[in-house]
Formats: sequence, C-alpha cells, structure tokens
Amino acid sequence: CHHGACHSEKEVLYYIKPGQIIYSPRTVVHPKARIIAEAGPIVIGEGNLIEEQAVIINSYPENITPESEVEPKTMTIGVNNVFEVGCVSQALKIGDNNVIESKADVGRNVILTSGCIIGAFCQVNTFEVIPENTVIYGSGCMRRIQTERPQPQTLQLDFLMKILPNYHHLKKTVKAGHTTS
Repeated sequence: CHHGACHSEKEVLYYIKPGQIIYSPRTVVHPKARIIAEAGPIVIGEGNLIEEQAVIINSYPENITPESEVEPKTMTIGVNNVFEVGCVSQALKIGDNNVIESKADVGRNVILTSGCIIGAFCQVNTFEVIPENTVIYGSGCMRRIQTERPQPQTLQLDFLMKILPNYHHLKKTVKAGHTTS
C-alpha cells in the first residue's frame, strides 16, 4: 500500500490488522448499526447498505477466547449487499447482491455466495456454502433457488447518499480503505 492506495486484495489483507474495518465507496452504514471486528479485520465492498440496528461481527468461535493466540480471520463482504434492520451476520465470507432481511441471523460458519436472500427471522447457523440465488424464507426457513438474483438497491443507496448529509456528519472515502472526517 502506498499512501493508502492498495493494489491487490493480497496487499489489502496483508496490511490490515485485527480490529480494523475497511469501508469501500458508496457503502451506507446507519448510525445505529454495529460493526465489530473482534477476531480479525472486516473488509466491506462497494455499494453495501447496512441498516439500523444491524450487527456485523467478526467474532471468535465459541471454543476460542480472545486471549488465545489464533491467527486473525478476515471477514470479507462483497458488493451491493443489504443488511436489513436488526439482522445479525457473523459469516466470514459474503459474496455480492445478497439480502439479509430484518431480524435474520447468519452464523460464522456459513458462506453466503451471491444473489441470496435470508428471509426475516430466519436463522442459518450451519457449516455450509449457500448456493447462488438461494432464498431462505418463512417460519420453517424453507429453501428454494430463484431464477434471477435480487436487484441491487442502487435507487435506495442513491437516495440515502443524497439525503443523509442533511441529517448526519458523513465520512468521505479518500483512498481505497481509508476514511477521513
């Protein structure tokens, strides 16, 4: 990295330290959302929407304590994902164009590929890779594959980026991975 501009994903991951959170441009984080990099850094891609009371946490596995000398695990979140009100995500790898709906809970050992929807109140806390375009929905958290991936929330993001400066102090991205007030 030279003056905050990194050139490859390997370089980015090499230079970040546990506890760091790297935001990419066009990502909107509600002031009441919580993003916690406890067990390693979190890299958040471009165009994500993280709504009120959403919790994204890179936490230690249940059998590991913070005092244990373990290699930090980087949590990577792709582009154009939506984390709706009150959801919890501990997934270490999230692809692109996913929606985690209100009050849904995604565990640490889940890999969310791309185009998936985790429905409201659904809990997914398994050791698995969720196939592309999977929808998990309903009180029984049933599954199906949709034919098209969800539309990116670009209109909502554009609206929020236009309206939020009127009500909140925003941090502008200066160079890849660095923010300033």
